[in-house]
Amino acid sequence: MSGLVSYHAGASAEAAVARHYEEGGDTILALRWRGRGGEIDIIARDAEGLIFVEVKKSRSHARAAERLGPRQVARIQSAAAEYLMRAGLSMDTAMRFDVALVDAIGRIEIIRDALSA
Repeated sequence: MSGLVSYHAGASAEAAVARHYEEGGDTILALRWRGRGGEIDIIARDAEGLIFVEVKKSRSHARAAERLGPRQVARIQSAAAEYLMRAGLSMDTAMRFDVALVDAIGRIEIIRDALSA
């Protein structure tokens, strides 16, 4: 896939996942939030707290899941800490890290608390 095609495919997948969260009653706070530590695809809020979402798109959900490595997990967690700091929130803020897998036909699978230790 070319860079431009990949960019648009990723943006489309992120928009679909954001709609999925909104349809579930969550509030989207930011899309493609960028800090010094990296980018977070979606930041949402539900009744329990903040949700940091990493979106992965590929031919299948399994292939999408393979695209999330330890370095990227560390980057996401670092960016989330920076988001909390900028928002004036503490690390004790209720939050979770979800991974949203999107396959070639647009089916979405959410893995809640995917990055919990």
